[in-house]
Amino acid sequence: MNVRYTTRKADLTPEIKAYSEKRLARLKSLLDDILDVNVILAVQKGRSKAEVHIQAKGRGFVVIEETLDMMESLNRAFDTLETRIRKDRDKWREKKRRGGRERKIVAPAVAAPEPENRVIRANFFTNKPLSLEDAIVQLDAKNKEVFLFRREGSKEWAAVYRRKDGQIGLVEP
Repeated sequence: MNVRYTTRKADLTPEIKAYSEKRLARLKSLLDDILDVNVILAVQKGRSKAEVHIQAKGRGFVVIEETLDMMESLNRAFDTLETRIRKDRDKWREKKRRGGRERKIVAPAVAAPEPENRVIRANFFTNKPLSLEDAIVQLDAKNKEVFLFRREGSKEWAAVYRRKDGQIGLVEP
């Protein structure tokens, strides 16, 4: 774990460094794979700002806290960081556990019941008498596979349909 301290218009006292090392040791017990840590301390307009950047394998954490006292800022930053790391670790564990449970549930092959055949009503017809050409125009206009119509000059029904080869078929009784 590489630890870098940066100060901007502030002094890095041995107390601050020792406190940071102590809190980082606690964080290392929570997160084993810490690669880099950047602790940035700044004083601006009488306010002390502490930034802690942690880079771990596959994830990173950034915390910024600002108060009137530098030690208080560091304390809050490390507390927030500890909370975030615990939350991230718990989410990861729960995700792993949930994934294992889902696999166990899915593993036994349960025969799914076959869906029942349902009748769905569709209005691909017209009651007014049409000629064959008008029925073909209606088939194309409605962009359907089948169109049922009454023949012009008789009361009999007929159907035009689109064949798989792209041609139009006619069914007459």
